[in-house]
Amino acid sequence: MTKLSVNINKIATLRNARGGNNPNVIQTAKDCERFGAQGITVHPRPDERHITYQDVMGLKDVVTTEFNIEGYPDDRFMEIIEKVKPAQATLVPDGPDVLTSNAGWDTVTHESKLTAIIGRIKSWGVRTSVFVDPDLKMVEGAAKIGADRIELYTEPYASGFLKNKEVATGPYVAAAARARELGLGLNAGHDLDLHNLKHLKQNIPHLDEVSIGHALICDALYYGLENTIQMYLRKLQD
Repeated sequence: MTKLSVNINKIATLRNARGGNNPNVIQTAKDCERFGAQGITVHPRPDERHITYQDVMGLKDVVTTEFNIEGYPDDRFMEIIEKVKPAQATLVPDGPDVLTSNAGWDTVTHESKLTAIIGRIKSWGVRTSVFVDPDLKMVEGAAKIGADRIELYTEPYASGFLKNKEVATGPYVAAAARARELGLGLNAGHDLDLHNLKHLKQNIPHLDEVSIGHALICDALYYGLENTIQMYLRKLQD
């Protein structure tokens, strides 16, 4: 079964808007797990506009499912990964001034840099995933640099789904098939929601994990967090 990792960045954003500790990020992570989520994802940025360094340290001690920390692999991020040793480190190419991830790595151009970074992270016993577009060359590059998995950037799929879902799915099916041939694990994330998730899962049955935050938290405002997580899990059922 494809695992659901809940990205709790938006919980931290809401807390930070008012100050204090409401909603409680740590308790929300525990509740997500209690409600059925098989993983927790955070993306700590240098300006701490949502998840803070202290949040990550606190989550380290309470997350009992898979803890996935994503981010740009600068010195601060690498320090966090070495200290926390999460189940997975997901490398994304966006710098500190980017609002949200909007493209995958060029694994060919950055081959040398990423190879060194991945080597360090794997030496700490942490699984590595590299955020990539559904481009066969980028998938092949990810295998060459030693990544354990790729995470397919699914915003183009989500936007194309509304126009022609079969056309939108095509590049992802091809990229997923190539990843499997190369022995890479397969994750996906960005703009996946209750409308487009099931179709992606049906076309890529060997998907290991999806990371969903913004849409899931928005849905939770209407349906409640527990019910929403269960709704997403049903979309991932084989």
